[in-house]
Order: sequence, then C-alpha cells, then structure tokens
Amino acid sequence: MNSSRFFTLKEARIGNNCPECYSNDSLELTLKQKLIETKFYKAITDETVSELSCLNCEVQIFPIRWTDDIERVVDYHNRGLKRKPKSAKLKPISWALITFGMMVLIVIILFTTGVFSK
Repeated sequence: MNSSRFFTLKEARIGNNCPECYSNDSLELTLKQKLIETKFYKAITDETVSELSCLNCEVQIFPIRWTDDIERVVDYHNRGLKRKPKSAKLKPISWALITFGMMVLIVIILFTTGVFSK
C-alpha cells in the first residue's frame, strides 16, 4: 500500500498562445505537490510539478514544448505559490508499534535490573 500522489495547489488560466492550436485563451496551468502515504505514515514532500494543458485542443503540453513566455508565466505562478509545509503524520498502527516496543523495552530493563524477579 505504498502510494504517492499529487494534490492540486493552484489552477490558473493563462493568456499565452497554445503551441499546438495557437488559441490564446485556453491554456490551464495546474501546480501540484506530492503526498506519500504508506501503512505507517502520511507525508507531504517539497516536490511540486507544473502541468499545462490546452482546453481548446484538449492536449497536455509538456515542458519541452513551452515557449519562453510560457516559462516566465509558470515561474511567476511558482513564486507566488503557497506550498503546504513539509510534514509527516504517523498513523495509529505506528503509534501502537511504538508503544508496544517501549513497553517491551521497559519490561526488559526492569528484569535486568532486578526490580522484577521470576
């Protein structure tokens, strides 16, 4: 169950020309941040991606096809982006394993020091 996905931080329509169909009001920029989820924890990373798609010709425009104007607009939106802070949250199974491990450690220490005897 180790999965990673991206969640949307911002969507913006930009007024640049589409490199495919040359429409000037149909580009949509989506900025996303990575979320990792496992059985034991859920974490937000610093990794972000930019996706650009044309709503007119319904094509995703990859960065290799971006013009200098599009790159400047994407950089502008990246600078103004409010990213979620990098964080990690333990799930209940992790807390249970940590608690169990601490209890076992305490019992071992108490037996070795002679507090508990057989």
